Amino acid sequence: MNRKNALIPAIQRQAQALHGLDAVEPIARRVGNASVVLLGEATHGTHEFYRLRAEISKRLIVYKGFDAVAVEADWPDALQASRYAQGGADAAPDAEASLAGFERFPRWMWRNVEVREWLDWLREHNDRVRDPLRKVSFFGLDLYSLHTSVQAVLCFDGLLDDPQRYGYATRFGLAEDCEREVVQQLLQLLKQAQGAVRHPSESAADELFYAAQNARVVRNAERYYRVMFGSHVEAWNLRDRHMAETLHELRTYLSRQRGRAAKVIVWAHNSHVGDARATEMGERGELTLGQLVRKRRSAPDESFLLGFTTHSGTVAAASDWGEPVEGKTVLPARDDSFEGLLHDAGLRLSLLPLHGELFYPLSAKRLERAIGVIYRPESERLSHYFGASLSEQFDAVVHVDVSRAVTPLDPSTSWPAQGEPETYPSGL
Repeated sequence: MNRKNALIPAIQRQAQALHGLDAVEPIARRVGNASVVLLGEATHGTHEFYRLRAEISKRLIVYKGFDAVAVEADWPDALQASRYAQGGADAAPDAEASLAGFERFPRWMWRNVEVREWLDWLREHNDRVRDPLRKVSFFGLDLYSLHTSVQAVLCFDGLLDDPQRYGYATRFGLAEDCEREVVQQLLQLLKQAQGAVRHPSESAADELFYAAQNARVVRNAERYYRVMFGSHVEAWNLRDRHMAETLHELRTYLSRQRGRAAKVIVWAHNSHVGDARATEMGERGELTLGQLVRKRRSAPDESFLLGFTTHSGTVAAASDWGEPVEGKTVLPARDDSFEGLLHDAGLRLSLLPLHGELFYPLSAKRLERAIGVIYRPESERLSHYFGASLSEQFDAVVHVDVSRAVTPLDPSTSWPAQGEPETYPSGL
């Protein structure tokens, strides 16, 4: 019996079948007492991943008192959605309108039917919460939104009409960078925000915190666009450090506001949620949000990292950066991948705990697939597979054997269709 066949009985013993996308109680039990729960995705365009994350989040909010959902999205755009979900006076009239801020590629990643339905549920939940400080919020962790955040805080020069141009010009000495001014602005806003939390009015503290976060985005995105023309590793690490910093500041703010340790759920790609030290990304010197969360925790059960995998189906993705979304067929996973292994074990929709019996056997390196906003099936091995130790990367995974694409709110003329690069800034 080869090593793969020897693993299959152990996987079958440990796997817990989920009887539907809303049957997530076994996952919530696995979360235990964790106060930071990171929910991944193997693609940026799979219906089942969005639905499962929404159902898990609902259960954690209702039964375990989680305070916020923080997602791999731009801060200003997600804030519009959060205002709607919290029922603020200046909120958009409906969930779809609250997603109007997501104008930058890839729009479908957040402007889709699945996210709209999630926001409608969150609004209904919050409408039943009397205390405005107890309403659950929806925040963005990412830093691509340099231009929008600048408009919310301060004014740079005309180079910011194109952040990539700004990065190129400052990288090669064609213009002065704005880092000093941004840091001064951030320190001023942080001082104001801390004072407002000590003496809160209804929304002044929130607004100052939001402004301070916009300044953080500007500071880190300004650096990101400067370094992206140099080292990929440096740019990746800056981005994930920013997400970890944002998550920490968000938890600190909510904890101070609520008078107890805040609990936050994160939605992001497996490539950010997983621990880089268990992957070839870590061997290249890259780090991830999941790794930084684990390093910051005071006890092993304080965080929970959940990965998602799929064997085949369809996905919403583009053929190149900035191109229209397409409905693409996902090739069946390679036999030498974790996805292929779980498929061969007969998992259809299952939770697979990675501690206990499976920890050692699934710590051996295998291929794992990552599809971002760009999918190139014709070069899939080179473009989308990497080596990983699954049981060290995540605490558990959910395997969806056959999956389908999310439904964009703004489908392109090529939807649904078929199709291919992934270098700028990153597809993950």
